[in-house]
Amino acid sequence: MNRPKRMLLENIAWARETAHADAQFFPRLAQGQSPKVLWIGCADSRVPAETVTNANPGDLFVHRNIANLFSPSDDNTLSVLEYAVRVLKVDHVIVCGHYGCGGVRASLLPKSSDLPHVNRRIAPLCALGERHRHELDSFGELDARANRLAELNVLEQVRLLREHAIVREHDVPPRVHGWIFGLHDGLIKVLASGYAEESESRDIASAQVTSLRAA
Repeated sequence: MNRPKRMLLENIAWARETAHADAQFFPRLAQGQSPKVLWIGCADSRVPAETVTNANPGDLFVHRNIANLFSPSDDNTLSVLEYAVRVLKVDHVIVCGHYGCGGVRASLLPKSSDLPHVNRRIAPLCALGERHRHELDSFGELDARANRLAELNVLEQVRLLREHAIVREHDVPPRVHGWIFGLHDGLIKVLASGYAEESESRDIASAQVTSLRAA
């Protein structure tokens, strides 16, 4: 049996099981959506937003692309953000990268002539890597450099989103968070919290650890 046919059969089984467990599930779904979270993630097949957060259909408004990039010049990305903030009125925007990201890794390697669209897409990521070259060069292994750049990339996208007018000038701006997913253990690490008090607490704790080590 070919893969698409198997997927269609799995869909039938899922729909039947879901309706049997909750007869009102699909009627509710058909009434409309009111997600509280916009998820901007990587297109990598191993990081499905609903699965890794144990979310249900209707919980997340999702936009995925190569290396979870937010491009202020891309109408696709901006239309998703605009609709999420101004129409759906989401409370949170989550940028979620992941370790072992192929797009991030590609930005650290020579460009492939077979991937011109990918090359253009990850150009900002290449530039980010150049800006942090000194730090990245301190890691001996390519995988370690790529994983650190994946973290820096999430933080950069968070910065860009927080500074964009769609977010910044909204009546009640959504909180923008930066997360990264570990393929090796399935856990999500918070890199940037949308809650100022949590960020401040983390900064204080980090400073305390640094002071203790210095002592």
